[in-house]
Amino acid sequence: SSGINAEYGREAFNMQRSLDKGQLMDGLRHATEMLNELRTSILPPKNYYELYMMVTMELTHLNMYMSAEFIKENKIADLYELVQHAGNILPRLYLLITVGVVYIRSEECSRKDILQDLVEMCRGVQHPLRGLFLRNFLLTSTRDVLPDDETQASDGGTIEDSINFILLNFSEMNKLWVRMQHQGHSRDRTKREQERLELKLLVGTNLERLSRLEGVTVDKYEKQILPAVLKQLVNCKDSIAQEYLMDCIIQVFPDEFHLRTLENTFLDTCCHPQSQVNVRNIIISIIGRLSNFAQADPANIPDDIKLFDIFSVKVTQIIQSRSDMPPEDILALQSALIKLALNVYPSETGYVNQVLQDTLSIFQKEESRAKGCSGELSKLLRVPVDHYQDILVVLQLDAYPKLFSFLELGTRRDLCVYIAEHVIETDTLIYSHEQVDMLWSMLECLVAGGPDDTTVDPEDFECEQALVGRLVHQMTSTVPDQQFLILSTCKKHLTAGGDRRIQYTLPSLIFRAIHLCRVYHELREEDEKWEKKVTKILQYINSLLSSLVKAEFWDLSLRLYLQAALVCDTMGISNAETVGYEFMSQAFAIYEEEVSDSKAQLIAISLIVATFEQTRNFSEENHEPLRSQCFRAGSKLLKKPDQCRAVGLCSHLYWSGRNREGEGEPLRNSTKVLECLKKAVRISNQCMEPTVQVQLFVELLNKYVYFLCNGCEEVSESVLSQLIGKIQEDMPGLESGEITRQIVKHFESTLGFVTHRQLLST
Repeated sequence: SSGINAEYGREAFNMQRSLDKGQLMDGLRHATEMLNELRTSILPPKNYYELYMMVTMELTHLNMYMSAEFIKENKIADLYELVQHAGNILPRLYLLITVGVVYIRSEECSRKDILQDLVEMCRGVQHPLRGLFLRNFLLTSTRDVLPDDETQASDGGTIEDSINFILLNFSEMNKLWVRMQHQGHSRDRTKREQERLELKLLVGTNLERLSRLEGVTVDKYEKQILPAVLKQLVNCKDSIAQEYLMDCIIQVFPDEFHLRTLENTFLDTCCHPQSQVNVRNIIISIIGRLSNFAQADPANIPDDIKLFDIFSVKVTQIIQSRSDMPPEDILALQSALIKLALNVYPSETGYVNQVLQDTLSIFQKEESRAKGCSGELSKLLRVPVDHYQDILVVLQLDAYPKLFSFLELGTRRDLCVYIAEHVIETDTLIYSHEQVDMLWSMLECLVAGGPDDTTVDPEDFECEQALVGRLVHQMTSTVPDQQFLILSTCKKHLTAGGDRRIQYTLPSLIFRAIHLCRVYHELREEDEKWEKKVTKILQYINSLLSSLVKAEFWDLSLRLYLQAALVCDTMGISNAETVGYEFMSQAFAIYEEEVSDSKAQLIAISLIVATFEQTRNFSEENHEPLRSQCFRAGSKLLKKPDQCRAVGLCSHLYWSGRNREGEGEPLRNSTKVLECLKKAVRISNQCMEPTVQVQLFVELLNKYVYFLCNGCEEVSESVLSQLIGKIQEDMPGLESGEITRQIVKHFESTLGFVTHRQLLST
């Protein structure tokens, strides 16, 4: 390679020096020697291309010299004859092309004849690599002299001559290119294919040049150019040539040309290429090209051209004719069809459904084709979701959910998560129970689960079910009766998910039902049956809570029973007390029978007391037993500090609690309040740990201050002073530490408040 470059450089230098001295014959001799370097067979295509570029660049100096010196002296015809006597054919043809271009510009001879002469004489080089580069030199050298006008003078040629010239050059180059595949040993097949791919642009340049001729019309393309190119493709029977040149046709010619020739010419050829040709890429490329063309301006597609129908038929034919087509190729074609339908016919959901139905039919007839393509099928199913941005439109596609069965469980789960997230992110509201039923059926692997449940990462499972719970809030109707149907449909699907799921999903349903109760309550003046409907919803809530209890989610069930009791208390229905008492008693039952941890017991009784304190519609007959039950439960806690805090909390039931007989007024039972506080103080005195004991005294001091400020008659200054004195007496004996500092700070803040409010006379 280095020797070739050195020889080329020396001869190129000598050629330029001879031309500078006006010694043309010596210049031609050195040019011939320089061009002889292109006869080498030892260079691979990449290195040969580099040498070719350097040599042809030097030939431009020769071209410029001849243009300046010979055209004005009218001797170019003699020179054209002279170079034909060069010794070797390859240098001879390079020189002949160089001189021939100058000859054409001189207009001394028929342009048509010279072009025909040049393209025919290039047949003399049949070595594939040398021939390809020689014909590429012919094409690039003549690009500025090709006739491009129908009305040009007869000796200057017409657009027809240019078309014939390029088509002939293309045909010969393609033959040389294909011939490369069949030279050498079979073990070098892969290497030869790679070399051919490196040279493909040389062949494709012919088509690119044809597309740039301004005189090429749609008619000429349809009747002359495309048939000739496709004939060459079919006859060569070479998969590399067919695949590349079909794509080249798509890319270089205008979209208007493709529309005219789509159905009966180009796509027909695509249906019958070599079996190794990747038809998928070709069809996707032409679909994408015309889809973008239509998207830019819908008027670009004439009404008589049914673009989707044409491609749909051809894609079906291709899939049927290729029984060995990989499933991912089938899905890529179907995905391209869907994108075409969405871009060109955005309002025609029937086209999208047709593609999905065709895909379903293919996989149902040959289930083996669906294996191993979950990823591609998932991508296809995401396209309508991303485009429509509305799951309600996707639900109208009958075939859409049926394709889920061909997805692997993991991929199906991921797709369901994607759809659920999309609904939430786009804030899509689902208004009817029929749509809700369709969506839950589609997302069945999230809602009902499957055999792979145990393999799912616990964190992922929790996130998925939380997503399902959030999805419930997107299912809403402005019509209350319709909303209840939606909730009933949700219950049917979500309760089928098993115990592992309902802890994440049923709370959302319960809170949606609570909201619906409030809606009916607001509409009580307009709906005579509102009370019956609220009662039915409360029964619905109770059934959901029963499911949670059976699944042994005690803490969650207790909290939701209390929430339901509060809602029931505010509804004002005739049986509010009965239903509310049932909810409260169920919460107590869970507390007494199922909550065993001491810390959880304190939290639970605190919640029960706080909930009961907010109720208003219990009669004294029911209110008193519940108060007493709270007090007894608090005083029976295992740990003394917990007993103290629970009993102290119960004091509020006798002060701010309300019953029906009081007509909304608080009980204000000072005697019972003091009994609770004294009981709490006695319990705190039983604590053995000094720090805990003082901490409880400070907490109880705050309760005494609260009731004293709110006018509780039984809480006197003397009681307050005694408790303060007790705390001040015990405080110095506490061990220093963070807890002690917090107790001291709390106590000092309380004393500051007492002083500020002047609660003590001394």
